[in-house]
Amino acid sequence: MFKKIRWFVVLMLFLAGVINYVDRAAFSVAAPFITEEYGIDSIQLGFIFSSFSIGYALFNFVGGYLSDIYGPRKIFGASMTIWSIFCGLTIAAFNFVSLFIIRMLFGLGEGPLGSATNKTISNWVPAKQRARAVGISFSGNPLGGALAGPIVGIIALYWHWKLSFIVLAVIGLIWTVFWMKLVTDKPSQHPKAAQEEIDEMQEPTAAFANSKDSKGEKVSLSYFIKQPTILFTALAFFGFNYILYFFMTWFPSYLSMDKGLSIKEMSIASTIPWLVGFCGLLLSGVLSDYLYRKTNKLLLSRKIVLVSGLLLSSICIAFAGLVQTPVSAVTLMACGIFFMYMTSTSYWSIISDNVKGDKVGGVTGFVHALANISGIIAPTVTGFIVQYTGHFTSAFLTAGALAIIGAVGVIFFVKPIALKAEL
Repeated sequence: MFKKIRWFVVLMLFLAGVINYVDRAAFSVAAPFITEEYGIDSIQLGFIFSSFSIGYALFNFVGGYLSDIYGPRKIFGASMTIWSIFCGLTIAAFNFVSLFIIRMLFGLGEGPLGSATNKTISNWVPAKQRARAVGISFSGNPLGGALAGPIVGIIALYWHWKLSFIVLAVIGLIWTVFWMKLVTDKPSQHPKAAQEEIDEMQEPTAAFANSKDSKGEKVSLSYFIKQPTILFTALAFFGFNYILYFFMTWFPSYLSMDKGLSIKEMSIASTIPWLVGFCGLLLSGVLSDYLYRKTNKLLLSRKIVLVSGLLLSSICIAFAGLVQTPVSAVTLMACGIFFMYMTSTSYWSIISDNVKGDKVGGVTGFVHALANISGIIAPTVTGFIVQYTGHFTSAFLTAGALAIIGAVGVIFFVKPIALKAEL
């Protein structure tokens, strides 16, 4: 079925992304039921949304660091197992505090996902195909977000919202069994990998083949994470994630509270931006690799896609908060999510293109952790805005402004990294 095993590995990463975002977005879809059942207000709901990112951001870096040491296969398998268990344990919650703790531990389990995915792709896919592989892998995220609405909405309407979390937990555990049985850390470890596929991954890329300088001296993790290229990539990723978390946590409630949609209408409408985002993410990798082939400039191709996507997304998101009708809001939000996801592969590719070998997981985890601080801030800030202003307009404008700041930082500060050993 697969001429090269790497594309089967990418398929498994894609499926993991689908499961990840169905699990993550399920809580937002179920939020109207949860708030009613437990008597939770907008501020408390914002804190619960943010609790996920406390655990998630912390283990972004830890998971990436451990992926470099123990390999992404084991870390990914452990990650999926932990988050699936805590997804299922959502049904055991009984008040605000218990929901906060369970969601935080759920986020802790999901923390290694991004860095372990990028580490796996770095191990399996050569630079000329890497952005496309990242795009396919992470396109599972918005597709999972799109599926969350119908899955949770239908189960909640016809049975009970708690049942959906049990179903999702079982699916995650089944995926883990196949992952541990069929995937290895590198092509050279896989019994079905062709020699050609193994040899391709031995070739140096446009950046460097390992984390050593020209004298063969080891370059530390701290050297990479202090580079402006890495820090401003993280800032842009922060802007991306602020939009993502604002959309993922509050958009369903916005459609219900502000636009008056029923649970059924909200479940359907909230899937549209996710599906459009899925298309944007698939396009991003193809476009980035196409620009690389045309310009032969790896970093420039990533920056063009990242900057243009963030700027266009910021405009759409800002206007989405100013329109009056549900159709206009969903349409503009869908356009904003499309352009936002069009940038998604660039963050991961900039890291894997410039930080090779045994530091990819650690640097990816560091960037992902900084970016996901937005996941702590965005839901809570939005909750306060809604509680004290009675509307969402300022929340939309804030998300758009942060995306612009991230794009400007990339334009001026993301440059090729000079490789030197630290003294």
